[in-house]
Amino acid sequence: MNENRMAVVSARDLSLTFETNDGPVHALSNVNLDVRKGDFVSFIGPSGCGKTTFLRVIADLEQHTAGTIEVNGTTPENARKDRAYGYVFQAAALFPWRTIEDNIALPLEIMNFTKAERQERIERTLNLVNLNGFGKKYPWQLSGGMQQRASIARALAFDADLLLMDEPFGALDEIVRDHLNEQLLKLWAATDKTICFVTHSIPEAVYLSTKIVVMSPRPGRVTDIIDCNLPRERPLEIRETPEFLEIAQRVREGLKAGHSYDD
Repeated sequence: MNENRMAVVSARDLSLTFETNDGPVHALSNVNLDVRKGDFVSFIGPSGCGKTTFLRVIADLEQHTAGTIEVNGTTPENARKDRAYGYVFQAAALFPWRTIEDNIALPLEIMNFTKAERQERIERTLNLVNLNGFGKKYPWQLSGGMQQRASIARALAFDADLLLMDEPFGALDEIVRDHLNEQLLKLWAATDKTICFVTHSIPEAVYLSTKIVVMSPRPGRVTDIIDCNLPRERPLEIRETPEFLEIAQRVREGLKAGHSYDD
């Protein structure tokens, strides 16, 4: 893997401490990480390990308290103002009173795209997530998996190079999740986006990623960074191969090594 590619996200000794009535909570501690252009990086670890918090720091939704972080060579705040990323939440977070195409259009309206530009981008992103013909539907008329695909389309509509995904398939059943994993890989190949993806699932992390970041419980630390050198073309059956199982075992060992059972 070419490590000369530009670092889209670069964190150095990054820490974040929340002040609460019960005292400080150390959510992130001395995180050092580069996410390079075109990477698919999954963050995995137990609940409360800082996976989502790190994504929110990238997105300027939380502010770090020590260390540094750059997104596209600038501060997270500037990257947010430059609309350098799309964010996909755990729930689809679609407005129920807006059709699917109107939900996708929302960031484009805010960014003052013309009606013609909006329509072109809506059609293109609906095609990317295989929702052609569903633009006039309302969210409640779609399945959970289709709603999440619409949410991904909205995040892709303004063509940001970086896609932040916070466990978007966690609430879906295994069959739907497998299907969306396949579709997400195809979308990544078609768009060449850089993706940061939070998950609790070891098979999902290994199947999707070029790099897996294993995190420990609080204070959230990076305990291992695993290169996932599987081929870009990944049928679901690859999960039964020795290469896949070997990477999954290393992730499992990293999670076990970083976990404190004294809590």
